[in-house]
Amino acid sequence: MSSGKKRIYLSSPHMSGHEMKYIEEAFRDNWIAPLGPNVDGFEKELAAYLGAKDVAALSSGSAAIHLALVLLDVQPGDYVIVQSFTFGATAFPVRYLGATPVFVDSEPGTWNMDPVLLEKAIIGISGEYARKHGDEETKRQRDKETKRKSRSPSVPQSLCHLIKAIIPVHLYGMPSNMDEILRIATKYGIPVIEDAAEALGSRYNGKMCGTFGKFGILSFNGNKIITTSGGGALVSDDEELISRARFLSTQARDPAPHYQHSQIGYNYRMSNIVAGIGRGQLEVIEERVTARRKIFEFYKSNLSDIKGVSFIDEPGQEYFSNRWLTTILIDPEITGCNREDVRIALEKENIETRPLWKPMHLQPVFRDCLAFVNGTSEDLFNKGLCLPSGSSLREEELSRVVKVLRRVFGEMA
Repeated sequence: MSSGKKRIYLSSPHMSGHEMKYIEEAFRDNWIAPLGPNVDGFEKELAAYLGAKDVAALSSGSAAIHLALVLLDVQPGDYVIVQSFTFGATAFPVRYLGATPVFVDSEPGTWNMDPVLLEKAIIGISGEYARKHGDEETKRQRDKETKRKSRSPSVPQSLCHLIKAIIPVHLYGMPSNMDEILRIATKYGIPVIEDAAEALGSRYNGKMCGTFGKFGILSFNGNKIITTSGGGALVSDDEELISRARFLSTQARDPAPHYQHSQIGYNYRMSNIVAGIGRGQLEVIEERVTARRKIFEFYKSNLSDIKGVSFIDEPGQEYFSNRWLTTILIDPEITGCNREDVRIALEKENIETRPLWKPMHLQPVFRDCLAFVNGTSEDLFNKGLCLPSGSSLREEELSRVVKVLRRVFGEMA
């Protein structure tokens, strides 16, 4: 039941007013296709904004993760280490390829992949593989392994190549601890795929999120900080790999006058119309980041005096979050109510909120997967709530959310 008041959404699309010029050009020139000038332009403009060498515009962030894994030659039987505290789309593509996701819990400061647990996972996977396959398989792999060079003595060279990627996530726009994650990834020679779906415009040590790893992925879903209604991108400084991603994303068609395919391809390319929306959105990305950060500050200044309600701060000067969604943690022992009590109370007032992501290691579909946990993400899921954070929200709408929250906490205290 709603209150009859106008609904306040969690994160609505916010058009810039510039989108139509690109869309009208596409219609005028009859570029109603999966490719065209807007796709080319959007890729170049994204690369320039990120400071990356190349970008492939795709149909979704999920497609971008899938292609990154394909390009890293992930095969059945391989392992991919994935941040547990994330949306399912981060992990699903690992299963598309028949590989095994191994989940790593979060550190409290960023809510993102815990570097200490990451290293434990790398060592633990090696032990898991040895237990499953025995000494003979271990010896066979050791004899076969020639690609890897130096490794930590804790991880046999014969097993390390089975871990094909590490996927940290910049959750809710907060950058991961990339210095430590990259240090560990480099130590063991494992490529990093950054899931920056929620973090366009976020920076770590002044460098854009999505540009640290072998690949970065972006999402332009309808609720993201900028949107193409649906879409994503694959980012890399390896221009040859991005060229290959473009080839695979257009059904891997060989250069022949007829349709010929020497390998499996995918229908993953972004359309020229959709890319036109993205170009108009990208023109105002910094305005959108500023607006979201102001929304965070509004909530924090109006709610931080409530005992048992807390916000995640940037852990240090090296972190700059786009504050895609403002989140709060609710301690039921102090406030007298839990996250679900608050969510339902807001829904009755026609205000959309959402629990924080349920960790992947708690999802039924991944119940048999190896996980290295410390309890952080489970606690965040139980206590956390995403508040309305769309950049088009007016101050009176934000004030309405705050008013309801203060009333709920006051009644429950």
